[in-house]
Amino acid sequence: MIPLVLVHGFMGGSAQWLPQIAGLSGQRDIIAVDLPGFGLNTHLPVINTIGGFADWVIAELRRQGVKRYHLLGHSMGGMIVQEMVRRDQGHVESLILYGTGAIGVLPGRFETIAESKARAERDGLRVTARRIAATWFLKGEAASGYEDCAALAEQSASAALPAGLDAMQAWSGADGLADIKPKTTIIWGDSDRTYSWDQTQLLWRSIPSASLAVVPGCAHAVHAEKPDVFNLLVLDGLSGVGGDE
Repeated sequence: MIPLVLVHGFMGGSAQWLPQIAGLSGQRDIIAVDLPGFGLNTHLPVINTIGGFADWVIAELRRQGVKRYHLLGHSMGGMIVQEMVRRDQGHVESLILYGTGAIGVLPGRFETIAESKARAERDGLRVTARRIAATWFLKGEAASGYEDCAALAEQSASAALPAGLDAMQAWSGADGLADIKPKTTIIWGDSDRTYSWDQTQLLWRSIPSASLAVVPGCAHAVHAEKPDVFNLLVLDGLSGVGGDE
């Protein structure tokens, strides 16, 4: 069976995908990576470019013997998977872009990248992790998934915060959207404070084979806020693409 590779975003990790691993196991093989500096890989040297992250994930998949795969990226991970498609397009069966966009410097983001960098340096890892995690959820700190998300964000290496923010600030993939060939599903929560509708619409209108799913009553963590809905959308995005081997 061709695996689905899950790529988390800034201050995330493979543990954020537990509702997907539980809900999709038996229907899909899942590979959930931890990017250098995050999750279970805080011991690895940090990376400060989106292209560098993409190369790292591709190399990790090859190390595991994976040559063909479906690909899902969340937030900064959505930027990373766009770069992976450009570098490894012949090996990507389908693409799911979730809560993400085509540029790293986001108009309308809950705060600018520069503000995030300044506040992270001033406030430290724990405060920054918990503050950013709250922005992921429609109900903020009152959301049922908030504490798990915040705890995962707190695991991030201190050096990974400025490195990840630098990676996003320096990246744009807007000029390459028309060259993304695999079937693409775009998932967006209608109350996402990080990626505005304009960014979502740009992906939807610019990628030739893109379809769009807007999930009501969710912010930046649809996978945690409405996991059953999210899992159904993922399965639908994978349907009819590539044979299982």
